[in-house]
Amino acid sequence: MSIRIIIPIILLTLLALVPFLTPGLQILLTLALAKGIAVMGITVLLRSGQVSFGHALFFAVAAYGGAFTLMVIPGADLVVVFVFGITAAVLTGVAVGLFVARYRFIFFAMLNLAFSMIFWSILEKFYHYTGGADGMRLPRPTVFGMELERGPYELIMFYLALIMALGLGWFSMRWLESPTGQLFRTLKTNETRLQYLGMSPQRVMLTGYVLSALLCGVGGIIMGLVQGVVTPEYAFWVRSGEMVFIAVLGGAGSVPGALVGAAIYEIVRTYASAFAGDIWQMVLGTFLLIIILFAPGGIAGIYNSVMDRIAGKKEDGE
Repeated sequence: MSIRIIIPIILLTLLALVPFLTPGLQILLTLALAKGIAVMGITVLLRSGQVSFGHALFFAVAAYGGAFTLMVIPGADLVVVFVFGITAAVLTGVAVGLFVARYRFIFFAMLNLAFSMIFWSILEKFYHYTGGADGMRLPRPTVFGMELERGPYELIMFYLALIMALGLGWFSMRWLESPTGQLFRTLKTNETRLQYLGMSPQRVMLTGYVLSALLCGVGGIIMGLVQGVVTPEYAFWVRSGEMVFIAVLGGAGSVPGALVGAAIYEIVRTYASAFAGDIWQMVLGTFLLIIILFAPGGIAGIYNSVMDRIAGKKEDGE
């Protein structure tokens, strides 16, 4: 077994043992996994050469979908909350995607931003339904009919986030390598070729767009259930920019990089805000600037470069 495979296995094993080795990091890493899943949605779009500054829309739709589910069905099971929240994100992705799939580059990015800000305004203004700026509470749902205390519930959410991150990450990579995924990636290099083949670029774009909406929705519902509250900030443009930030940090177009980038982002942000006070944004900005200047491939690029060097030295030694 090569070192390129051994290192990820070791890291995943350590991550799975976090609740027992360092319980203080459990919630932090649960939130990081939730953001990492959402960033996978941005990563999928980047494979087609497009970037969205409004995908927090689906992040928020799923979270609020879960909140409304628990409001209408008090004590609803965790599975039910997930189904309703993710379904809301997917349906919204289809509706918005039918419109934005016709556009590319800056128009695509700005239209997504516009839809996100419209939803943010609705959440802010319809106070009697959404709670306005105060948001909505998400009481702990039951888990297979059982009411759990905070500790066991947070432990289940951690492992649920981990399993979903791994499962959806695997699915996303498989989809990108599938015939449909290859057509989606062709949008970046030669969209005209799709038209010559009798394919509709808009339809191909829509398939990837809906997948990205689903991924953002999963991240949003996990985030809401862990924090116990959802606010309009979930749909704000800063949240979308944060996702793009993490995608670049992890390695634009890298699905594993999205998870690693989210973990690094959350850790740096948390400790920078704790020890650097009001200048934690500057610390994060400096960190990203260094990555862009010296490692444009992000964390994934650095990892692949190191692994290639190690493999090259082994070959030279042989």
